[in-house]
Amino acid sequence: MSQTQDLPPSFPSRLPNVGTTIFTVMSALATEHQAINLGQGFPDFPCDRKLIESVNEAMLADHNQYPPMIGIPKLRQEISQKIQKLYGHHYDADSEITITAGGTQGILTAVLACVSPGDEVIIIEPAYDSYRPSIELAGGIVKAVSLQAVRDENGQVSSYEIPWDALASSINFKTRLIMINSPHNPTGMVWNVADLDRLALLVKDTDVLIISDEVYEHMVYDGAQHHSVASHPALATRSFLISSFGKTYHVTGWKVGYVAAPAELSREFRKVHQFNVFTVNTPMQYGLASYLSDASHYLNLPQFYQAKRDFFRAGLEATRFKLLPTPGTYFQCADYSRLNIPQAKLSEADFCQWLTKEIGVAAIPVSAFYERPTESGVIRFCFAKQEQTLANALERLQKL
Repeated sequence: MSQTQDLPPSFPSRLPNVGTTIFTVMSALATEHQAINLGQGFPDFPCDRKLIESVNEAMLADHNQYPPMIGIPKLRQEISQKIQKLYGHHYDADSEITITAGGTQGILTAVLACVSPGDEVIIIEPAYDSYRPSIELAGGIVKAVSLQAVRDENGQVSSYEIPWDALASSINFKTRLIMINSPHNPTGMVWNVADLDRLALLVKDTDVLIISDEVYEHMVYDGAQHHSVASHPALATRSFLISSFGKTYHVTGWKVGYVAAPAELSREFRKVHQFNVFTVNTPMQYGLASYLSDASHYLNLPQFYQAKRDFFRAGLEATRFKLLPTPGTYFQCADYSRLNIPQAKLSEADFCQWLTKEIGVAAIPVSAFYERPTESGVIRFCFAKQEQTLANALERLQKL
């Protein structure tokens, strides 16, 4: 009698079109080929030791049990004061600010809290890769509009613009949410006051809500300011503001963020949050609360990262890469289509594979931020690295 192997029961996938993220794929490829990883967006330098000390002190003080579901009071109060100081809007620390397990969990929870099956959600592509799966898990319908690529006389992408006409025509009675991201990953584009005004006009007299992903809020350069939905009264009343400590304090592995929203929205958000992660790492919250009381770090962050951006851009200027503007984030996009090599004709994904294996520098194809392949010959580098790391990468890239 032959034995048959027992197999687990089959069931339909909730995310049938989702595989391993491009960030995981490229980081593994970089490790395999000992390439310099400018793909995945994390620093290769340490955080401030004072922050580590604050967390250690919290653990030694026995802050190691469950904190309140919405986050410890001191951290929520510090966040409230920070937003008030920077953007002029007051969020009540008790009823309108919730600590989350990073920005991505905040995004998923906000979507699950307000999107019902059949609701439509507008995203602007290229978009961070968690947006679409979050909407699909809620049973929502994704309506994607694409940033408009502005091209120069040689046909290379020189910048991106918000697709206002497409955005306006996508709004209808089924629209529940619009998801925006500024500073924008992957392009580095930054929304200005006029953009927020125009968005407010589009959603006026509707029940459309906004999720505003602002995790790179402290990385805006050249003397410009970040314009949050919190700074716009008409948008603040209908928005979930998402931010993250990981990007700001160079601790991406801690996965601590927050969501600020009006009390009515926060109430629904917390209903989902409590059954999602319930709460967030206790000593990290105490450490961050203590550190956040000193604003000098995030106020100096634009200067810190602009120096890295300018160093990296200056090195890339010695290549045939076409550099796109980088007014925000810690990502530099570059058009490779005019490189004087046969590989310049490859797709973005294939070019990044070749760049990692043969040149020894990992990057991310911008096409990965679209649902359907959208080729523009643009790839994304992360410059949140030590200067020596960037110099080593530039030495390799300058050979192209």
